[in-house]
Amino acid sequence: MVRINWTLQSKSDLKQIADYISLNSKRYAKLQVLKIKNKTHILRTHILIGKVVREIESENIRELIEGRYRIIYKVISKMQVIY
Repeated sequence: MVRINWTLQSKSDLKQIADYISLNSKRYAKLQVLKIKNKTHILRTHILIGKVVREIESENIRELIEGRYRIIYKVISKMQVIY
C-alpha cells in the first residue's frame, strides 16, 4: 500500500480551508475536510489516478479535484506520495 505524507504546508492549507468555511458552518467545514481527506485515500491503490498538473507538466506532479479544491500531490515512488 502507498504511504501518504502530508507536508506542513498542506496541513496548514487544510486548516485554513476549515477555518474559512467554519465562519458560516462548523458542520460543513468538518464535512469538507473529511471529503478532501477521503479523496486522497484512493491514492493508496491508484497512485497515478490524478491528472498531470498542466502548468507544471511533470508526470510526478498530479492533482485530484474535490469540489472547488485542488489536491496537488507528488509521486515520490510507486509506494509514496506527498501533498
